[in-house]
Amino acid sequence: MKSMRILMMMAGVMLLSACTMFDTYDEVNALNEAQPVGSPFTQALAAEYKEFANTELKDMFDYPDALHFARKGLAAAAGESVMPEPVGDWNLSEDNIKELSAARGRLIVTFDLGARELAPAAAAKAQAKFDCWIEQQEENWQTDDILSCKKGYLEAIEHLESLVQQAPAPVAQAEPAPAPAPEPPPMAPEEAMYLVFFNWDSSELSSGAFGVLDAVADEVKKNPPKQINVTGHADTSGEKEYNKKLSFRRANAVRDALAKRGVAQDLMKVESRGEEELLVPTPDNVREPANRRVNISFE
Repeated sequence: MKSMRILMMMAGVMLLSACTMFDTYDEVNALNEAQPVGSPFTQALAAEYKEFANTELKDMFDYPDALHFARKGLAAAAGESVMPEPVGDWNLSEDNIKELSAARGRLIVTFDLGARELAPAAAAKAQAKFDCWIEQQEENWQTDDILSCKKGYLEAIEHLESLVQQAPAPVAQAEPAPAPAPEPPPMAPEEAMYLVFFNWDSSELSSGAFGVLDAVADEVKKNPPKQINVTGHADTSGEKEYNKKLSFRRANAVRDALAKRGVAQDLMKVESRGEEELLVPTPDNVREPANRRVNISFE
């Protein structure tokens, strides 16, 4: 997104065009004055992006990113669904790509399991801190800021993961849940859904996938299903036929990892959807981390 931030700061505000400055201030000011609507999560997310955009503008003098995150905040304030930053949009090292892809995968998994409804403020903080982390990691010169954003993300995601592991998947338009019992009932098999995410053009399981697979194996032991559906997916980058085969390799990798964790292979049905059934709709030839996944569901 930008790699010359230090030089921009040295050059000073005067080198920026008046148009860019006014546009940036307009976007941030609009977010500062917005009255968020929508779900508790989108309202909390708007507040997180408001704080982030103001910090980028007033403390970091980072006008392009202040504009970018102000726009995300305005979308959230309008009640729109705003996703965490795609890792492929940022100029990162290979190690950073792997680490941040796994982190984004963890976040998407908790969202899919209802974290945004269970704990909207914590879910919003996890997303904003992830975006902060990836933005600071691209700049890669303020170590304290990188570690601060990463720490905030890790604290929030660990809290969310502890919540979704204890709660059944949310049902749309369900009645408000009663006060939680000391020992919640086990999740019904048909309600269980787990997602394992992959790096681009890869069927190798990342470190972020192992916790998900451990949770699947534990759930199978506690509440054995009749069948486990292991369905591979790909994003829209590359040829459709290739992505169909890649999706099979991903599904097979998940099946083999579950088998090593004691899950009977004859329970697992492996399928490939390729570019079909995208989690995040995109045009053709778009690298979207959320679409590079394997869905695990029970019957």
